[in-house]
Amino acid sequence: MLNIFITVMIQRILGFLFLFLTVSALVQCARRGAPSGGAKDVTPPKLVKAEPKNMSINFNTKKIRLYFDEYVKLKDIEKQLIVSPPLKYTPLISPQGSANRYVEIILKDTLKANTTYTLNFGQSIIDNNEGNPLSYFTYVFSTGDYIDSLTVSGVVKDAFNKNADTFISIMLYEIDSTYNDSTIYRQPPNYITNTLDSTPIFHLKNLKEGKYAMFGVKDEAKNNIFNQRVDKIAFIKDTISLPTDSVYLLTMFKELPDYSISVPNFAAKNKIIFGYQGNAKDISVKALSNIPDTVKTKITKERDKDTLNYWFTPFKVDSLVFTVANEKESLIDTFTVKTKKVGLDTLIVQPNQRGSLEFGKPFYIGTNTPISRMDSSKISLARKDSTLVKFMTVLDTIGNKIDFDFEVEPNENYALELLPGAIVDFFETENDTISIKLSTKSYADFGNLRLTLDGAVTYPLIVQLTDEKGVTVKELFANEQKVFEFTNIKPAKYLIRVIYDSNGNQKWDTGNYLQRIQPEKVTYYPNALEVRANWELEQTFTLSN
Repeated sequence: MLNIFITVMIQRILGFLFLFLTVSALVQCARRGAPSGGAKDVTPPKLVKAEPKNMSINFNTKKIRLYFDEYVKLKDIEKQLIVSPPLKYTPLISPQGSANRYVEIILKDTLKANTTYTLNFGQSIIDNNEGNPLSYFTYVFSTGDYIDSLTVSGVVKDAFNKNADTFISIMLYEIDSTYNDSTIYRQPPNYITNTLDSTPIFHLKNLKEGKYAMFGVKDEAKNNIFNQRVDKIAFIKDTISLPTDSVYLLTMFKELPDYSISVPNFAAKNKIIFGYQGNAKDISVKALSNIPDTVKTKITKERDKDTLNYWFTPFKVDSLVFTVANEKESLIDTFTVKTKKVGLDTLIVQPNQRGSLEFGKPFYIGTNTPISRMDSSKISLARKDSTLVKFMTVLDTIGNKIDFDFEVEPNENYALELLPGAIVDFFETENDTISIKLSTKSYADFGNLRLTLDGAVTYPLIVQLTDEKGVTVKELFANEQKVFEFTNIKPAKYLIRVIYDSNGNQKWDTGNYLQRIQPEKVTYYPNALEVRANWELEQTFTLSN
């Protein structure tokens, strides 16, 4: 009996043990299938070996391999990699689109003798799993007996906008017997780095002793030279002598482009357009073809575009010959413009404001064809109670618009009516009856800002109120000390931009590299200001040198 009892007990114990092990196994399986909740990998890849080694001298190979402690990929390598001095041919770099334990660079250039080269990979080398970048990793080698070790640093800012552009190329040209002011237009620099997309601070490293010219270029074509038509530029007036402890400020600006004229063409049966770059005041257009005396002609500048419009009353012609002269540059071009099947430009009348009328913003009516004359007796302006409003009109033939001046009252509705003949254009076309509805809000719907300037204030200057994107909302000019009052402003956040208008022409003037002219100074209030409805905001802006 005892043996039977012992046998039964052993069987029960083994059964319980089997059940326990089975449940434990199921729990462990469940745990393995669930997220661990561990810390995210934030460690960047680590270089473990380079062939040839980093900081090599007497470099004489075409292939470089960089080995890492984990699988890596390349991200935006075409944007991020900066080679200094620049190479003529883009290196072949792998892996592209896949992960590997190494990055391989094949150089296609013949390298310069006794020169230190730097390959700055920016943020392009990332690990395969989490995308952690090996930030600003550089590989340096020299084709000579030593590595150049001098550095120069600085900051990039925009001449007009609050924030500088990204991917600004910082260029150093050695001042030798071959260097002149036009070198930047023709050939790459001796040394280059890039601000990439992270910071306006730059460091040029591994430089040799000497005298240099320093530039910043927003290199749109990525060809390591300056193209005036599309690139912004900054320049340091003084020669950079290395070694130096100085920190340099590069102020980026877009030059007014040099004069050029595009091939003209028929935009309409009664209009030929001449696209240009430069100053329209210096350009004259003259027809050489025999145009009948019965044909009228007129030249206007298109509003907000670098285009001259040559208007004429239509007549039968196969082609017209023009000369376009730039008196300032003493340049003359001759063009033959052949006719094509296009329609007529007909009179279209457009007000610059519809619906809600803004306090303090000029109101005008513009047209697409040249205004020849107006008849103010055929124009009326009435309030919502039908009483008439006194107003004045001025025909602006340069801007091709009619300016209206009247007292704008709050909480009011206006009806502006133009009867036929109020506007007559160059082709003797009259407007149809036009009714324009306008309204105003209460003063309580807006806020006011009183701004006092303090510190290093010099006049004349312009104070601009802009939106958060830098678009000018209102501006005030002053040639002596005053309080700047911006009234009836829409509730929003605004920036304050101060322009030191040194020539007093009431506009910001950009710079010019060849003429060694820096742009007019611009400074911003450090923070955005919030203007609230029915609120008076007073602010002091202390300017510094």
